[in-house]
Amino acid sequence: MTKIIALLVAGMFVTGAVFAGEHGGCTKQAGNHGKAACSVSLANLNLTSDQQAKMDKIMAEHHKAGCSEASEAKYMKEAEGVLTKEQFAKFKAECQGKSKAKTET
Repeated sequence: MTKIIALLVAGMFVTGAVFAGEHGGCTKQAGNHGKAACSVSLANLNLTSDQQAKMDKIMAEHHKAGCSEASEAKYMKEAEGVLTKEQFAKFKAECQGKSKAKTET
């Protein structure tokens, strides 16, 4: 009985590890670790509901377009139009931090 429980727990850990990976890691999907793909959390930007809806739409379009320098530039430009200067500065800093961390690993 103990072995069965141990197997179930091990299976749960494996399943959790499989589903805990980054979703939307654009650089990993494209196989190019040198490009910045911004998949930062918007939760810490204190967005209004209108801003959140617009950013969700922009991000969905970005993921649909695929990962390229052009789509990344368009995504950042559209985000700049939606966010305040302070929000965009924080957003951009997080994007650059994620990009740098991904290229170092």
